[in-house]
Amino acid sequence: MIRKAKLSEIPEILAVTNACGLHLASIGIFQWNEHYPSKQAFESDINRQELYVFVDHNRIIGGIVVSTIMDEEYRSISWLSENRKNIYIHRLFVHPKSQGQGIARQLMEFAEELAKTQNFVSVRLDTFSQNKRNQRFYENRGYQRLGDVFFPKQSEHPFHCYELVL
Repeated sequence: MIRKAKLSEIPEILAVTNACGLHLASIGIFQWNEHYPSKQAFESDINRQELYVFVDHNRIIGGIVVSTIMDEEYRSISWLSENRKNIYIHRLFVHPKSQGQGIARQLMEFAEELAKTQNFVSVRLDTFSQNKRNQRFYENRGYQRLGDVFFPKQSEHPFHCYELVL
């Protein structure tokens, strides 16, 4: 089941994202660290009602942020659509023990359907340039890679920006 997250669930959400970060690091992908994703980011996401969680047997095993706010870093990208009525995906996560079961696909389908039903023009996101699996995942869903941005607190490597016009 996918539903909006609650502030009281932040410790559980952080436990899942920390497990994701450790898993990524174990395979040489240093995408998430002590700075990101943070408790403060999740608090803001929940207060804006933008964080959705995937719950299985009363446990949070995944989540996704579906936002209408364009990060400042995205301003340099030549997007396919105008900068209006766009959805931005952030912090997609699935616990390592639950990966490979289609949960990320379900979370993305949820976000894309939400965008369509609310008449948004496109879905935009970024993914770490060193995470080839994520890049294939988004490209297989029809997203087009458009350019790179940098998040210095996360990595010296760029993040690829993608867009899917609906």
